[in-house]
Amino acid sequence: MVISAAPERVRSRDTLHPYRQDSDFYYLTGFLEPESVLALVPGRKHGEAILFCRDRDPAREGWDGPRLGPERAGEALGVDDAYPISDIDDILPGLLEGRARVYYQLGLDAGFDLKLIGWVNRLRGRSSGSAPQEFLQLGHLLDEQRLFKSEAEIRLLQHAVDITVAAHRAAMAAVRPGQHEYTLQAEIEREFRRSGAQPAYASIVGTGANGCVLHYGANVSRIHAGDLVLIDAGAEYRGYAADVSRTFPANGRFSKEQRALHDLVCKAQAAALAQARPGKPFAAMHEAAVVTLCDGLLSLGLLQGRLEAVVSSEAYTRFYPHKTGHWLGLDVHDVGEYRIDGASRLLEPGMVFTVEPGLYIPVDATDVPAKWRGIGIRIEDDVLVTRSGHRVLSAALERSADEVEACMASARATA
Repeated sequence: MVISAAPERVRSRDTLHPYRQDSDFYYLTGFLEPESVLALVPGRKHGEAILFCRDRDPAREGWDGPRLGPERAGEALGVDDAYPISDIDDILPGLLEGRARVYYQLGLDAGFDLKLIGWVNRLRGRSSGSAPQEFLQLGHLLDEQRLFKSEAEIRLLQHAVDITVAAHRAAMAAVRPGQHEYTLQAEIEREFRRSGAQPAYASIVGTGANGCVLHYGANVSRIHAGDLVLIDAGAEYRGYAADVSRTFPANGRFSKEQRALHDLVCKAQAAALAQARPGKPFAAMHEAAVVTLCDGLLSLGLLQGRLEAVVSSEAYTRFYPHKTGHWLGLDVHDVGEYRIDGASRLLEPGMVFTVEPGLYIPVDATDVPAKWRGIGIRIEDDVLVTRSGHRVLSAALERSADEVEACMASARATA
């Protein structure tokens, strides 16, 4: 098996994006530096785990920061052997010789893809020795391992979630009509940074009708009295991501219509969470949320017809166009199959995912009474499957309309 670190990415001209290690490489090594390659060679006499990494270079380290170097990699990372990345052309082809197949992650680094294929082709061209005859995609094997979180991973996820809970509360406390969305984004991300974390993804702060845009990212609109503010933001701590959403009133009080839809989304989430236990299909959570949302939308007059017909025809998707959750871990939308042999995967202990029903009533829905238009609500929590059921990792964050209003009132009273 061969896997390379993520390449550095140019942001503009000679400026790079902040470096983010490839999740699979980080999962296997814990190593955060670029220009690195891990090779796992079963049965190798001198050690099966081999790392290639950058040499120490005091001149470059003065510009870019310290490097681990091959000399310290064994003790620091637990690999059996480590070599300078500059020696990889001389060493890695020999490790490939005599192997029937290579597991590899194609597409991460096009330059290294070509280099590895070239080594194998040269080995095939020799009269002596043998070369790998096939490349196999590495992803599926690691995906299955990464889907089930260890106790250490769960602790990191919980810490990321705890930081995220504090950040959402900071935004609820800080919001005032007249501010811009980016003001709340700053509050959230300040909380991330002061706790040793960073944003796991681009923070969404959508006020009013912007809350109906699922991946809204501009965060530049002014917040008005009477608006709801939808925040979808999560911290990444030591590589592990939280993903939490809350929706709250800018002036601290929900209107009648806002509360009705907010209560309905909370009810849908509760229905989904009731399905979050070992042996239940992953899809059962979405199905429970959909039935609850449809029943409520019919009662409010936002949908017409019979419940069964509204569900089967997917008429609800105009107001609820996304699924109810996704895997969570080193990636926000983490790896793992959702279906096996055509059927929804059954939940097992150690799986972590989001549960995030929502309702979005577009401003251009002219067939809907005006009082409902422009309301966007999403409530998202992070959930661990346990042996006996589930644990909501983000349960500490206020969720119901009453809880949100009380939290905001308390924050304003002590401001």
